[in-house]
Amino acid sequence: MTESMLVPHETYEVHKVHIGALQKSADMKPFLSDEPGDGSGLHLIDLEQTDARMRVVTQFLNRYDPSRILVVSARQYGQRPARKFAQAIGAMHIVGRFIPGTLTNPLLRTYIEPELILVTDPQADQQSLSEAVSTGLPVVAICDANNTLRNVDLCLPANNKGRQSLSLIYWLLSREVLKARGTMDDDTWAAMQEVAEWESTF
Repeated sequence: MTESMLVPHETYEVHKVHIGALQKSADMKPFLSDEPGDGSGLHLIDLEQTDARMRVVTQFLNRYDPSRILVVSARQYGQRPARKFAQAIGAMHIVGRFIPGTLTNPLLRTYIEPELILVTDPQADQQSLSEAVSTGLPVVAICDANNTLRNVDLCLPANNKGRQSLSLIYWLLSREVLKARGTMDDDTWAAMQEVAEWESTF
């Protein structure tokens, strides 16, 4: 790569961002590494592509008013990082159960009208994804080796099941969004310094 990575290659590896699922989809094949795995049968994600896509996702998110972005995570390990990311950039978030009709039924108390949705896993967040598609919202998704990209407008290839991986992905995305906006002051940076604090504690 001509550009240096946003964090060292080893940091991605330590947080297991490259450890993909046992199955792989045809859609995700371009984002997977040709390197053999560790014998576990897990597919490896190409970290250079993850890093490059992180920049693209950052630029895309910053086209929108953060208050009109919705971040979703049904996955347990994604809930705390997704919530902290949303709070850091000023976005809306729904973690845990997604109430059907939240994006499609104006009569619901929980009804909201975002302009963009970011899902932690297209499979686990299927309800919110299908509602986003039916209302014409652009969809950004963290996608593992086994995800399909149907209905996903912008894919961020990464391990979307692991606690450490999701913590790093959302932490780094927060940092890059705020830096690109020019709103990363010393206090904000100090509050974000420790990636481990983004990990769920169960």
